Amino acid sequence: MYEQFPKEYYPKTLHLTAELDYNLVCEKVAEVGFDYPFIAKPEVGMQGLMVRKIHNLDELKTYHERIQADYLVQAYLDLPLEFSVFHVRYPGQTKGKVTGFILKEYLQVVGDGSTTLLGLIQQHPKARYREDEMRQMHGDNLDKVITKGEVFQLSFTGNHNRGARFINLHSEIDERLTAVFDTISNNTGAFYYGRYDLKCTSIEDLKAGRNIMLIEFNGAGAEPNHIYDCGMSYLEALKEIAWHWKQMYHIAKINHRRGVPYWSFQRGKRHLQNAAVFFERMRKIDKAY
Repeated sequence: MYEQFPKEYYPKTLHLTAELDYNLVCEKVAEVGFDYPFIAKPEVGMQGLMVRKIHNLDELKTYHERIQADYLVQAYLDLPLEFSVFHVRYPGQTKGKVTGFILKEYLQVVGDGSTTLLGLIQQHPKARYREDEMRQMHGDNLDKVITKGEVFQLSFTGNHNRGARFINLHSEIDERLTAVFDTISNNTGAFYYGRYDLKCTSIEDLKAGRNIMLIEFNGAGAEPNHIYDCGMSYLEALKEIAWHWKQMYHIAKINHRRGVPYWSFQRGKRHLQNAAVFFERMRKIDKAY
C-alpha cells in the first residue's frame, strides 16, 4: 500500500520477513541507511499491536525474534502532530469527500514537581488501568519526580486502545483539505475508501499539502474514529458507522460493474477467521514482549 502513495508522502520504509536471518536483517537496515531510533511494526497490524521504537541492534534482534510475522522498519517521524483523515471517493470520480478529521493526543502525564512518574500514572484516568504496561515500558523512570509542567509521553502510538485522546476537527474540513486527499487517493486510482493516519507540522500545512508523512492507510476495516471523544451518543455513532459501510457497499457495486469480482462468502469467511487467529497471536506476543 505504501508503494501506491506518492513517495514524498511516506517515510523511508523497509519490508522484512519473519524467516529472514538476523544478520541479513542488519545488512538490509544498514543498506537503507536508517538512523536510530526507528519504528518497527507488523506489515498487517491494528490497535498499535507490536509497534515499537527501536533504539539499537539489541532491541532490533529481540523484536525480530519475537514478532513471528512479516514487519516493516520505518524512519521515526519527529513531527509534532498526528492526525486521522477519513476519505471516501467513488470509482470513476476524481473528487471525493473527507468524512472525518481528528487530532490525536498521545497518552501522557504532566509533572507537578513532587510526584513520581509512577504516582502520576496511578492518578491518570486512563494510564492507571494500564499500570502493568507502563511499568514495563517506563521501568527506568518510575521513581523519577517529573518537573512541574513537564509533559512525559507514556505512549508514542496514537491509538484509542493505547490511551490516546481524539480531538474532533470536523469544523476544519474544507475544500483545501479535501483536495489534498483527492490528490493522494488518485495517485494510483485504486484507493476509494479508508482512513489515513499521518503526521504533520500544523493544520494549515496539512491543508496546503506541506510536511505530510503518512504513517498508514486503513482500508475496508477502517473505523471512522471521529466517533470517539466527540460527544456522540451510542446511536449516533452506530449511524455514522452504518453510513460509512453504505459508502463501501456502493463503491463495491460500482467496482463490480467495472470488472472487479466479488469475493465468495467462503473466501470472506476464511479471511476473517485467519485475521482473528493472526491478531489474537499478535495480542499474546505484544503482551509478553
